[in-house]
Amino acid sequence: MPYDANILRRATQRLEQGRRSRKERAERLRLEAYAREPRLAQLDRRIQGTMAGLVAAALRQGGDPVAAVQAVREENQDLQRERAVLLGSIGLPQDALEDRPACPLCQDTGWQGARMCRCLQALCAEEQIRELSRLLPLGEQSFDSFRMDLYSQTTYPGRGTSPRSNMELVYDVCLNYATKFGRFAIKNLFLSGPPGLGKTFLSACIARTVSERGFSVVYDSAANIFSQFEARKFLRDSPDGLEARDETRRYRGCDLLILDDLGSELTTQFIQSALYELINTRLVEDKHTVISSNLPIEEAARRYAPQIASRLEGEYHILHFFGDDIRLLKKNRL
Repeated sequence: MPYDANILRRATQRLEQGRRSRKERAERLRLEAYAREPRLAQLDRRIQGTMAGLVAAALRQGGDPVAAVQAVREENQDLQRERAVLLGSIGLPQDALEDRPACPLCQDTGWQGARMCRCLQALCAEEQIRELSRLLPLGEQSFDSFRMDLYSQTTYPGRGTSPRSNMELVYDVCLNYATKFGRFAIKNLFLSGPPGLGKTFLSACIARTVSERGFSVVYDSAANIFSQFEARKFLRDSPDGLEARDETRRYRGCDLLILDDLGSELTTQFIQSALYELINTRLVEDKHTVISSNLPIEEAARRYAPQIASRLEGEYHILHFFGDDIRLLKKNRL
């Protein structure tokens, strides 16, 4: 799950901030408890001393180390019992002053060896959703809030089925794609149809669900993606070129790329080359991609080079959107 470096940095900062905040709260509580019951401070110092004594007794030369260890252990237990009573007298549980990590799996480091811990994964997912929300309307966009009633049940001309029946199939594919991401038989989707029919809404639903499941997701428009490829090539070692190089790495390496509005860009030879590089690299590396376009797949196949058309038609599951503009329907119902 190759998260963007900025997302990982922000998530790590939040993890560290949480760790510092817990330590500060624990220290404040400790000082408050000592102020209310000074004997607690004395007991804590003696308990720390007995722990050191336990280690020393275990290493002691001569005599009976087993007996020495047992004596120190019994002293420690007596002190712990007295401490628990004092804590209870001021309304605190026995472990109130213990410095315990929020995540017992990684001790709040975010890593279990070389593997990212689930606590840091959760923070990365939150940061990723926050990043996606700048580009996608994730506020109310979820599969549960999808409005199927906005689609007509009347057979659509030239389609042989109604927009609602078609959208029920589209919705089911998108839902299963997102909730079973990585296990679903379909790896790539091509959402095709005129504006205002729910392509962006369902893209947002997919992005949110896949992100919440701990996968890295990148969403961007076709125009911006191709501009980054241009900057990478023509600006090279400049700051903008280096940034573009990092961006194109994100496009190629994320678990799920959502490429929006393919076909809105000016289709030059360079764009054809960049699109082929992106699509082919992700196919070879077994990465998942969702492309949305106002173009019918047949027109997309004519517009782009044969090797691109072959991959779109052969490696992508085509979902057709048709019907009346949902945005206008919503506006008229207000």
